Amino acid sequence: MVMKRTADVVWRGNLREGHGDIATQSGAVKAKYSLRSRAEEAPGTNPEELLGAAHAACFAMSVTAALSAAGKPPTELRTHATVSLASEGGGFSIPEIVLELEGVVPGVDEATFLQHAEAAKKNCPVSKALAGVATITLRASLKQS
Repeated sequence: MVMKRTADVVWRGNLREGHGDIATQSGAVKAKYSLRSRAEEAPGTNPEELLGAAHAACFAMSVTAALSAAGKPPTELRTHATVSLASEGGGFSIPEIVLELEGVVPGVDEATFLQHAEAAKKNCPVSKALAGVATITLRASLKQS
C-alpha cells in the first residue's frame, strides 16, 4: 500500500519582494512565506521550519512505535528540530539537522530509551528521505515519570 499526501504552493512575484502561500491536503497547514520569512525574522514560515516540523513529527511517531512494540509506551515525547541552512559557493544547502528528544517513558532505562531513539533516527521515513543531509544529529534524554 502506498499513501500519498500533497501540498500546494503558489508563489507571486520575484524572489526579493515576492511571497507565497503553502497549503497541505488536510487543510491543517495554511501558511504564508517569503524570502524575508526565510532569511530574516519577518512573519510567515519557511521551508526549513516546515522540514524540521515534518522530521520531528515522523521521528516522534517512530520512537513511540518502537517503545509501544516493546510494551513501554511513552507518556510524553517532546522533539525539537533545528534545520541549518548554509550558504556555500553561491548556493545553499542543508548540512545538518539536530533532533533533540526528551521523553517520559515509565519502566524504561536511559540505555534502552537511547537505543530506540537512535533506531528511529535512522529508520523513520523522513530520516530516510533526508539521507542526503550531511549530518542528522540526535540528542535524547529520558525524564523520570
